[in-house]
Parts: sequence; C-alpha cells; structure tokens
Amino acid sequence: MKKQALSDLKKKSESVSNVLKVLAHPSRLLLLCSLAEGERTVGELEEATGSSQSAVSQFLKAMKLEGLVDSRREGQYVRYRISNPKVLELIKSLYEIY
Repeated sequence: MKKQALSDLKKKSESVSNVLKVLAHPSRLLLLCSLAEGERTVGELEEATGSSQSAVSQFLKAMKLEGLVDSRREGQYVRYRISNPKVLELIKSLYEIY
C-alpha cells in the first residue's frame, strides 16, 4: 500500500471509529434510529427512547460535535435530524440487517 493511501485510510478509520463509538451505546443508537425517520424535538426523542430530557440533550450534544446530527430552530422548539447521509444510510442498513 502506498504511503498516501495508508494515510488516507488512517484518517477514514478514525472517522468511522468515532461513528461506531456513538452507535455502540444503546440509547444513542435508539436516538439515531428515531431520527432516521425524520426530524424530532428533544421531547419527541424522550418519548421515543424512554430516556430523560437531560440524557437526550447530552447525547444530542455529543452527536452534534461529531457531525452526526444537526438542529434548526422552529419557533420555541429545536428540531434535530441526522446531518451525515452516510450515517443515515448506515442506520437504515442496520435496521434491515437486525
């Protein structure tokens, strides 16, 4: 393998590893599965996952920092969605497999 190809592979493997770390937690995976169906508020995600508001907010903050989710303000609500199309595709694939 060429030096540049190895360097590119290392960068990609770090990115993929970070995504897989997020998916490794059942509650975060459940949040992403819910977001795969469309935009949701924190309240809707609480209801869908059975997690507390503070837990959902913490998970969303971490996933936003990783670039997995994004948000937009709609009146008094903040709506979250999966921002990375590859993550959306991965979640849908996992759903089909499992």
